[in-house]
Amino acid sequence: MEPDTVSRLLIVDDDEEILSLLKKFFVQHAYEVQVAPHGEAMWAAIEQSRPDTLILDVMLPGESGLSLCQKVRAQTGIPIIMLTAMAELSDRIVGLELGADDYLTKPFAPQELLARVRALQRRAGDRKSHSEPSRPVVAFAGWHLDITCRELRSPENVMIPLSGGEFDLLVVFLDNPQRILTREQLIDLTHGHGHDAFDRSIDVQVSRLRRKIEPDCKRPDLIRTVRNGGYMFTAKVTRT
Repeated sequence: MEPDTVSRLLIVDDDEEILSLLKKFFVQHAYEVQVAPHGEAMWAAIEQSRPDTLILDVMLPGESGLSLCQKVRAQTGIPIIMLTAMAELSDRIVGLELGADDYLTKPFAPQELLARVRALQRRAGDRKSHSEPSRPVVAFAGWHLDITCRELRSPENVMIPLSGGEFDLLVVFLDNPQRILTREQLIDLTHGHGHDAFDRSIDVQVSRLRRKIEPDCKRPDLIRTVRNGGYMFTAKVTRT
């Protein structure tokens, strides 16, 4: 599935050969591509032209990709794919904890990275196509989520930023209130069938979402853990 409009990618990696290869590859697939070898150049590129997707290597000179991921996520909802030479599960979990939407372990084929980028685009497109123009705001427990604008407001009317993964997960819960969803179902509903996400990735996203919407994330009430089952969203959901 080719992008319907030109999509901007920002690739951050200190390996010039990888940057050159990926830029050429994505340009051939009708993407607009910026590249940066380190964090300072990354921020300059974002300021110049905000990308639709950020591809960010973990191991960078100076500030690490994980630190940059955390700072980008605190400021924007740009989808982030982390590139890592480390295959350890704990390393991938750290990236997700800091707000990454996906990860890919080096070495990888460019076609696999392209598939990840397209998957993020499809999920964003699905959100737009499934949003209801006449009922774009979903309310629960005093919270309000504007699906069209992707804005979450607290009961105190404070805007709470969400990563793409957190937004997708919250929408799935809001579409399935008072229903037990297994981790496998949540992976399918948020990432699509066939995605190789691991169970702990869902646990990480649930943990991040709880920290944002639960009065006490250590004693969650809105998103309850069901032993040997998965998770259940308990709040009453209304659409306006």
